[in-house]
Amino acid sequence: MSLLRFREDAYARECPAIIAAVTERVKLGPLVACTAFSPPALLAKRASAVQEISDGRLILGLGAGWNEAEFRSFGVPFDHRVSRFEASFDVIRRLLAGDRVTAHGPFVDVEDAVLLPPLRHRTPIMIGSTSPRMLSIGLPHADIWNTWFDWYGNTPEGFASRNALIDRAAIAAGRRPEDVARSACVLVVLDRASNERTVPPGVTPLEGPAPRIAQGLRDLAAAGADEAILVASPITDRSITVLGEALALLEQP
Repeated sequence: MSLLRFREDAYARECPAIIAAVTERVKLGPLVACTAFSPPALLAKRASAVQEISDGRLILGLGAGWNEAEFRSFGVPFDHRVSRFEASFDVIRRLLAGDRVTAHGPFVDVEDAVLLPPLRHRTPIMIGSTSPRMLSIGLPHADIWNTWFDWYGNTPEGFASRNALIDRAAIAAGRRPEDVARSACVLVVLDRASNERTVPPGVTPLEGPAPRIAQGLRDLAAAGADEAILVASPITDRSITVLGEALALLEQP
């Protein structure tokens, strides 16, 4: 496995740092870090520390957040989420680019901030929204766009449709579509009897055995996906074994 992602919430935001310290090869990052949970300069500083610890293996996923109950329980404002994201995103991306940043506004207050020591590695940024406004904010600067499986029905045809939308949004943002990598979360059900994860309406799960999973991932790649993040149900030793077999098949000519 070449990529690890962690669901970001107020309980688990330090997972990438912990994993970075005890691994050597995997790429890792939050899927995604809610910019509302931390002052933007501190979030950028945390990301730079993980990038240093991991020797350049961090991919920073950023989002505005969605779980109102979680916001309320931790006393985080839930209003103006996209405007708050826009202000924070600007500070974070500029700091990670090595800029010295001053920004004052209703949602950020940063004075002459800079990340030291300077980063040895560039930090790729991932966004995961289909909202036109969020795309207009993120796509001018993001390296990767990600979609959760229920946004595209978990099918190659659904992904191709969403992918075309991102192509158009990238062009509107002044980018070449090919400069924004495409990432898809894929629901893989390996045991129908398991109740570990409910399959949402309108979602067609990818199911085993390993050759069928491998073919489904090939079809997704043909639809434009550069990366597949496998969401296994259930998460068991057997599931990991079957997924490993499927990935091994993908490496065969």
